[in-house]
Amino acid sequence: MPLREGEWNLSYSANEVHPGANFTFGTIASGYYLIEPYEITYADVDAGDVPMPQEDGARLGQDYRGQATITFEVGVDAVDEAPTQLGRHDANLSAVSTMLQAWDAEAVRRRFATPAVLRTTQGGRARRFYGRPRKAAPAGSKLTRQGYTPVVCTFVCLDSTAYDDVEQKVRIDLVPPDHHGLVGPLTTPLTMTGEGSGKVAGEVTVGGTKPAWPVITIYGPITNPVCDVVGRWKAGLDLTLGVGERVVIDTRPWARTVLRNGNASVAGLLTRGTPRLKDMKLPLGTQDFVLRGTDATGTAYMTVAWRDAYAYL
Repeated sequence: MPLREGEWNLSYSANEVHPGANFTFGTIASGYYLIEPYEITYADVDAGDVPMPQEDGARLGQDYRGQATITFEVGVDAVDEAPTQLGRHDANLSAVSTMLQAWDAEAVRRRFATPAVLRTTQGGRARRFYGRPRKAAPAGSKLTRQGYTPVVCTFVCLDSTAYDDVEQKVRIDLVPPDHHGLVGPLTTPLTMTGEGSGKVAGEVTVGGTKPAWPVITIYGPITNPVCDVVGRWKAGLDLTLGVGERVVIDTRPWARTVLRNGNASVAGLLTRGTPRLKDMKLPLGTQDFVLRGTDATGTAYMTVAWRDAYAYL
């Protein structure tokens, strides 16, 4: 559901007995408004510099950027919820409890590599961050009995990237190429090797300011499927998918999996020329996607999904 301008939403799924969350804050209408503007703090770069032996200076190495942290000062306001002080106090305690329950995030913090999603709309831009809520500190005071409590809380991101809230997705069908008759000798049964019709460069555009992480899903029947980002990289699998089967190559940092039919890892079947998952980013600009492989029916296809990525909101 789209958020109003200035709103934030923290969400994650339930996990067994631990409830999920769908908590909206940031505006007066939500009852949880920002006392001060949100603050995004970027971690220092982990520099790979190495001192030069027996001389001044250093040799520059590979640098890595850490996580971003978003800090909020939230006013939890229940002043108008009841006509009496006792009622306002009760309503405010309940509102603070609701926020702290969402920020506790036990459903995700007990699961390995599982992020929560923090969404917002700022300047008309719908963005999201992946990470986990961390600190939550309510500042109880005499105002709490009047229905108001300020809370300082933080959300630690997986990386330093803001993602478009709208997912982009394209479908590429496997269509046998044009041919001019059959060349003998022929044997039965006859099969045809096809390649995807692709998307013409200029038809599919990866936006944002940073390369994007794709999720590639290939649907059978197909043998030795290959996802070809033309001129960039190819991801191939040494396997055969039957009718109704699929394989998902998820390159996102919190996933990094290759799963057949949603549960069986087939990462070991990636072909030798396939890049590492962390190197399979989609470049900015217009791209041409092609599905290659062998399919006797010509009905195999793949989808490529991604979210445009930004260095800032």
